[in-house]
Amino acid sequence: MKVSKQKKYPIDKVVYPIQKFIQYEKAGGITLGISVIIALFLANSPFAEQYFHFFEHKFGFQFDGKSYLEYSIHHWINDGLMSIFFFVVGLELKREIVGGELSNPRKALLPIGAAIGGMIVPAIIYLLLNPVGEAHNGWGIPMATDIAFALGVLYLLGKKIPLSLKVFLTALAIVDDLGAVLVIALFYTSDISILSLSIGLSFAGIMYIANRLGVRSVIFYAVIGIFGLWTAFLLSGVHATIAAVIAAFTIPTDVRIKESVYLTKIQNYLNRFKSIDPNNKIPTLTNEQLHILDEIKNDTNQAIPPLQRLEHAMHPFVTFLIIPIFALANAGISIDIDTEQLFSTNIALGVGLGLLVGKVVGVVGFTLLLVKFKIAPFPEGMNVKNLFGLGLLAAIGFTMSLFITSLAFTNQEYMVQAKIGIFTASIIGGILGYMVLSRNKE
Repeated sequence: MKVSKQKKYPIDKVVYPIQKFIQYEKAGGITLGISVIIALFLANSPFAEQYFHFFEHKFGFQFDGKSYLEYSIHHWINDGLMSIFFFVVGLELKREIVGGELSNPRKALLPIGAAIGGMIVPAIIYLLLNPVGEAHNGWGIPMATDIAFALGVLYLLGKKIPLSLKVFLTALAIVDDLGAVLVIALFYTSDISILSLSIGLSFAGIMYIANRLGVRSVIFYAVIGIFGLWTAFLLSGVHATIAAVIAAFTIPTDVRIKESVYLTKIQNYLNRFKSIDPNNKIPTLTNEQLHILDEIKNDTNQAIPPLQRLEHAMHPFVTFLIIPIFALANAGISIDIDTEQLFSTNIALGVGLGLLVGKVVGVVGFTLLLVKFKIAPFPEGMNVKNLFGLGLLAAIGFTMSLFITSLAFTNQEYMVQAKIGIFTASIIGGILGYMVLSRNKE
């Protein structure tokens, strides 16, 4: 039987290139890079005052003449939109722990060790340069790796780079994200309201119990997670993004219909669909055809774990909307800074060296120690040279580093110094990492 081609519509000429770009491996890094350039342009243009002032506008909710949850746009982006980012990070973490690279203890040891080294050494370097005062608070900034940028640079090298390197860097960055979440939860919180925190944890308990009882409705978890868990954490003093990670860990990972059963059912549906007289004369389907397609759709949803369904649906939204908005709100810094002001503290130096030197020493050093003492083997295709290249890519801190900067400092001058350190180290680390790995593949 000849299969006819899919019908094309004029709108496809617009939609298809966008869909292709979204599926492009490097697209996330490219979009983030463009957002950073736009933010830097606006911050150093005649529109700079309007750009900075825009994010200071406040909005919230009013009831009976009283204002509730009234925060600036900048605050809503960092605590609201970034909670969605952290929710997806939590989903990725749980997936990797349940059935990914972190599920096999022996295979997971190497990237876990590399990530721990890549967090400890940068923090030590920063603290040695900034031992006291408010500048001391920024020790968490150089601990983070930006997974989108780092993988974006790695994917630029094409398919000649061994898959093991991509898997290793992904696992390292995911463990690194978990470390950043713990640092934020334990060290970057304001005064804690025990009542609000208890309410939030109670909602988390409800979500966990619902998971164990077999509740698979994404809407149920969204309502309880947002209006219960997240709102309570927002009011508790513990950073609201932590609530997003906790919520992610309550999302079910099992399926109602196993793969073998699903295949049998789908084949039966297709046979029934083919046995129905085709309705080619009109562009609509028969009731029986609609019923079969509904059953296929329902069973397909039942065969996909809710966690993966959510992660797959939300990933483009986070990559192409939330992260670019975050970059626009946080990456804009005026480059009209004199050297004396830039180095009035060691913040820029601590962040820059922490990322560029600390990440490489920590990632490479801890990995080699684990291999030397035969605790974990090198992945196939990895050697010391491309491990060094991965260490340089891990120095791309960007999104997480900027986020922790917003939590660590209230002093605008300190924030600018930290951002200069982040940008400098990330750019140098990305370029050097690309050069080392590109020479290694030849």
